[in-house]
Amino acid sequence: MKFKGYHFTINPLEPAREILLAELGELGFESFEDTDQGMSAYIQADHVQEAMLADIYILKQDEFDISYTIEDVEEKNWNAVWESSFEPIRVGNQCMVRAEFHTAEKVDYDIVITPKMAFGTGHHATTYMILKLILEDDFQDLNCLDMGCGTGVLGILALMKKAKKVDFIDIDDWCIDNTEENLEKNNLQGECFLGGAEKIKESYAIIFANINRNILLNDMADYVQHLNKDGQIYFSGFYAKDFDQIINSAADLGLEYVKHDLKDQWVAAKFKHSS
Repeated sequence: MKFKGYHFTINPLEPAREILLAELGELGFESFEDTDQGMSAYIQADHVQEAMLADIYILKQDEFDISYTIEDVEEKNWNAVWESSFEPIRVGNQCMVRAEFHTAEKVDYDIVITPKMAFGTGHHATTYMILKLILEDDFQDLNCLDMGCGTGVLGILALMKKAKKVDFIDIDDWCIDNTEENLEKNNLQGECFLGGAEKIKESYAIIFANINRNILLNDMADYVQHLNKDGQIYFSGFYAKDFDQIINSAADLGLEYVKHDLKDQWVAAKFKHSS
């Protein structure tokens, strides 16, 4: 199988590198390697489209100087490459997201995951911020939905905080497999469903939706339809410039803004059902 390697030089490195990684992931890039000057990203050659980077937000920002070269590469063991650069993530003094090969530390919530390609390891600002919001709240005996679950870390933390039940949904079968594996590693149980908003069949006290702006806006009505009265929903995966649009759409559907966090131009926000 042939791949294309895109080698980016970035100045300054952060937060541009993290934002670029997230945007490339949405385009189908399968693996990423940090470099001293920036990062390398890899995609199957037959998935490459002309001008596919034209709409990448971070490449249009004047405050960052980003250039890249492209090369043809042979297939690699992408998971081994990714694992080699995986670092544990601490969220305050309470939570750690780590792989089995990392040394455990004394925290209230020690989440062990297999660091595969699924989005949601805690490295990205959006996942980190929702984990932080979850740590602030009580989930005792609540039914929750992790929508666009990725690795499942959001729902896993809710279960560790004594949620009664968590369902996990993602359109990517790789993410579903990874979530099931990570639930087992943490001695937890949850139901996993392959698909999108059409797979939501129950009502929930809590919904996590860390996806992207377009999907959030398109599927928000479905989320609200399955949110209990006085239930809470956590949105992330969008930039600060899109926050007003998210707030307005949420208000139109009967959601009341509660609070938000901002990191590296990304937003995580909590709303509650106001009806």
